[in-house]
Amino acid sequence: MEKELEPLQHYRLIEQAIEYIEANVQNQPELAEIASAVGLSEYHFQRLFTRWAGISPKRFMQFLTKEQAKEILDRSENLLDTTHQVGLSSLGRLHDLFVNTEAVTPGEYKSRGEGVTIRYGIHVTPFGKCLIATTERGICHLGFIDGSEGRAVDNLVSHWKHASMTEDYASTVPLVNRIFLDGKPDAPLKLHLRGTNFQIKVWEALLSVPPGALTTYEQIATHIGNPRAVRAVGSAVGDNPIAYLIPCHRVIRKSGEIGNYLYGSARKKAILARELAVME
Repeated sequence: MEKELEPLQHYRLIEQAIEYIEANVQNQPELAEIASAVGLSEYHFQRLFTRWAGISPKRFMQFLTKEQAKEILDRSENLLDTTHQVGLSSLGRLHDLFVNTEAVTPGEYKSRGEGVTIRYGIHVTPFGKCLIATTERGICHLGFIDGSEGRAVDNLVSHWKHASMTEDYASTVPLVNRIFLDGKPDAPLKLHLRGTNFQIKVWEALLSVPPGALTTYEQIATHIGNPRAVRAVGSAVGDNPIAYLIPCHRVIRKSGEIGNYLYGSARKKAILARELAVME
């Protein structure tokens, strides 16, 4: 009899399943084959996957095809412009968070956090462990952790080199619950962004892409009024300091390929699949 798994083990198994499905999608593997690849019975795998993703493994496998991604892109065409024009910022569960952004001033950007106190914590989420950090002005970092927790903290410190760092799990756990668990927030979530003017324009454009939609680097470049800056947009997307809330996972290649992701392509597909499941 298979024992009950912990939430972090759930994600690791789902990640393995996603990687297996992706590698074998052309062969359309049966449920039994996928379950065997992750060491579970058909029954337990089907139940775990559906409970976690909100859709069946078969439906997820359909999503992984390039043609399906291109269809979603077509449905999302001009969505950035539409949401901008009508002021939509609450489409879907994540946008119900009413995310507000506040950027550092040029002087603050150069100071690299001097005079700022950052509180951080490491937590388990449906997509693996994450490191979240806040200042008095809002969330300044959110990233997933696959390897060393210490290395993840060191990376945070390198971006806010002169800030005062305090580990404070108790203060960050309510934020993680609001971000990753169902339910309406009782107040807006605030983001404290540290980046160049160009980066912040890109990150704010990403906030206009609702759950269940996809966009491309070209569309983002056009949206910020610089259609020739596709490569620079790609770099800004890759430098996004607040994963998941600033949804860089919704940017794919115009060919329909899902593309890379700082925290692994399997995690990107997992997040997108859950969002699509909620929208269906």
